[in-house]
Amino acid sequence: MKLDSVVKAVEQFDLLDGVASSLAKAVGKAVSPRPVRNLLSGTYIGHPLHPVLTDLPIGAWSMAALLDLAGGRASEPAADALVVVGIATAVPTAAAGLNDWSDTTGKSRRTGVIHALANSTALCFYVSSAIARRNGHRGLGKTLGLAGFGLMSVGGFLGGHLTYADAVNVNKTADRTGPSKWTAVLDEDGMSDGDRRTVEVGGVSLLLHRSEGTIHALDAVCSHMGGPLEEGKIENGCVICPWHGSTFRLADGTIVRGPATRPQPAYETRINDGRIEVRRAG
Repeated sequence: MKLDSVVKAVEQFDLLDGVASSLAKAVGKAVSPRPVRNLLSGTYIGHPLHPVLTDLPIGAWSMAALLDLAGGRASEPAADALVVVGIATAVPTAAAGLNDWSDTTGKSRRTGVIHALANSTALCFYVSSAIARRNGHRGLGKTLGLAGFGLMSVGGFLGGHLTYADAVNVNKTADRTGPSKWTAVLDEDGMSDGDRRTVEVGGVSLLLHRSEGTIHALDAVCSHMGGPLEEGKIENGCVICPWHGSTFRLADGTIVRGPATRPQPAYETRINDGRIEVRRAG
């Protein structure tokens, strides 16, 4: 398909890497405070925030385009209002998108740059359209708005590719289900206090950590972007993903800090006949 060829060309356009890397570092620094990271990632709502917000400008601008093309004079005030609504909601949408994009690498990062460029240019067209409409240049305003709609459509297509083809920001533990019955994984004397171990059970890798006699077990693959939690720092009863800093409580997998939006799958543990056993919690 021609569209696939275009996307592949974007993914292989490595001349974008230098600018993209610098921008990603700047964005990462800007969103590093915990409340900002959790808000823009969607940690507080348990779902990535960016896809939720995209419906607002896309919906507003799509309806504005429809009214401009087929609504007639009576619909002009509504079309103008929808253009403004799209502009207002595009700003937080872009902020959430930049937050998510800063965690990507390689082809996804390159695609994200073009996605952001298309949507940012669309926003500029819509701002110009709103100004033209306000000044009584309705024909120019409509033309600028339709140009913005076209660019928004390109950006939306690339955004869909990032989600559905590249699985960016999709829960990486959704299909990882360990044993529901107690299963032995390690000898008890194989773990001293403060030790960590990574074990394979039921096709799932688990991170075990022992502290003050209690053994906690979490899925070893970070739910955010698949980072190796077994390599993460453990402090204050939490494990910190070494890739993007998502922080989970060892006791139950709840999120302390994003960008993760889904809790880390936790496993019950017990000691039976000198063996550490685990089973899926719940």
